[in-house]
Amino acid sequence: MDLDWQTPEEAGKKWGIKVRRVQTLCSNGRVDGAIRLGRVWLIPKETSKPIDARTRAARKQSAH
Repeated sequence: MDLDWQTPEEAGKKWGIKVRRVQTLCSNGRVDGAIRLGRVWLIPKETSKPIDARTRAARKQSAH
């Protein structure tokens, strides 16, 4: 199966966040399917934006 990949720049535009935040999320293992090739992160195009752990929605989800 051949996956389509996107860069952190593309994911950041799609998710409405900065590139550095996307890279941090990848480093912390919060982006499903993200892999690192050398100095570049590759993210599957179908991956959705992770929930921001600082929000009320994240605290509500972790309580369950």
